[in-house]
Amino acid sequence: MTTHLRVLITGFGPFPGAPFNPTIPLVNRLARLRRPALDDVAIATHIFRVAYETVDRELPQLLSMHRPHALLMFGLATRTPWLRVETRARNAATAIWPDLAGMRMNKRSIAGMADARAFGPHVFRLLRAARATGIDARASRDAGSYLCNYLCWRAIEATRYQAGPRPAAFIHVPPLKRDGSAHVPGGITLDQLVDAGEAMLLEMVKAARRAGRADLDANSL
Repeated sequence: MTTHLRVLITGFGPFPGAPFNPTIPLVNRLARLRRPALDDVAIATHIFRVAYETVDRELPQLLSMHRPHALLMFGLATRTPWLRVETRARNAATAIWPDLAGMRMNKRSIAGMADARAFGPHVFRLLRAARATGIDARASRDAGSYLCNYLCWRAIEATRYQAGPRPAAFIHVPPLKRDGSAHVPGGITLDQLVDAGEAMLLEMVKAARRAGRADLDANSL
């Protein structure tokens, strides 16, 4: 690549039942990383308000503004004590829980197409990288039916555009206390999430470089 590789890292703000969203400090910590492997990487960050309209409006704006080669997204899973690497987005939505704007999905699917969309095999490299830091990380096939899954679907959709990011990944993190300590005794801390997040970020950079070479090869045919 002739320009710096660009990565967009996103999180979510608070939502009902989660007045503190640990993805905010996690994203901020990852943006401040200084590592040799990231010397030629430009990192942009964004925190989404938990609203469907916000995702629909801001995701295309962010992709147009930053033109990221890779998109690494984080969300909070309030009832899961381990780190979840999502492998796909389900074509499912809930009409039960409104977003912060009071909007409810008026149908039980996001789009009238496939049942699910996969992120791709690179997510298993992220999973191995996270586990190598000692954190409890597991693959997940169900990102729920709320905003996290909705963002997953829209992000995978974006990777299929010629100018879209290559690749994208979504990571669910467990709840934390506001001081960064574990939510439950012996649980995961913010420092551990940052270590795992760094490992996954480095894998995303590698995956984006591989995808960039593949795109260049395809364009040269």
